[in-house]
Amino acid sequence: MAKPANNAKSGPAKRSAWVYRAPAAPPLSDLFKDGDRRKAAFRYHVTGNIKNLLDLAVHFGLKAVPASICSAAGARLGTFVIPRWHTSSVKKTQKNLKRLMPEATEEERDQVLKRSWQNQGRIMTEFSIIGRLARRATWHDLHHFTEAYAKGPVIVVCMHLGNWEIFAPKLVELGLSPSANYTPPAGRARAWIARRVRLKLGYGLLPPGKDGIRPALNILKEGGAISVFCDEGFAGKIRGPFFGRPPHLEGNLAVVARLARLTGATICPCYAVRRSGTSFEGFALEPVILPPENKPGERLIDDVLLLNSVIEPVVRAHLDQWYFLDNAL
Repeated sequence: MAKPANNAKSGPAKRSAWVYRAPAAPPLSDLFKDGDRRKAAFRYHVTGNIKNLLDLAVHFGLKAVPASICSAAGARLGTFVIPRWHTSSVKKTQKNLKRLMPEATEEERDQVLKRSWQNQGRIMTEFSIIGRLARRATWHDLHHFTEAYAKGPVIVVCMHLGNWEIFAPKLVELGLSPSANYTPPAGRARAWIARRVRLKLGYGLLPPGKDGIRPALNILKEGGAISVFCDEGFAGKIRGPFFGRPPHLEGNLAVVARLARLTGATICPCYAVRRSGTSFEGFALEPVILPPENKPGERLIDDVLLLNSVIEPVVRAHLDQWYFLDNAL
């Protein structure tokens, strides 16, 4: 891979530190105040808790139904809700498809769009049955994980395709039990559900953003495993893959490259795709061992481009199942 011409001064900007702060809860006494304070307290303590109860009821209720019905319900919800109440996301998706599928016809792109709605909906309801889905999945080349882990620390690089959550129980079964950054989703009940499910599956949870770097580094130095997603959307914008845009150091591609350099960790890319309904295939790709460098940091851009060259073709091949397709390029 040719080395980019960028020098240190004109090259890509360094990653800006992101520190997660949980939304503050307004005091109950604000319910008796005037104006915006009362509205905010009402949203949090009244309408917010109604939504929380509904989310909990749906989550635990879906555990009791067959997996096929649970997933199909999500597909119907996705195709009904997204085009009606998420029109801005639909427009972004359409724009991205024109850019990423320039040779496709309008009809072909429209079919990808509709399959994306279905997959988005399925992901939401399938959170209740992740264990069942993982046991049904067909797995390929899992020896890449175990062989790399037998030699030293491992960074599992997953992708937001199909339903990526099915990898957690399989990695735990293989003995890796990786820790992953956990950014709580919006909504207190949904955040509680997400945390509960991942802990029950055996995943370790690292703090989101900057606060998770030091713990991740320590785990790798001790020969452990972590999981990082290098295809990502942040603040509504796609950070990775690059999709032909200039490379940058503001995403997890750079984080993984730095962590691998500091600890000698092997990078193990993987992804899961939906074949139909609740049928999945999971793939472990050839591990990535970064080439030697003479001076620390001199190959950072090359490392980032190398990792991008692994994940971008996979994402491009499965745009209809990519979670961040509705983020801005």
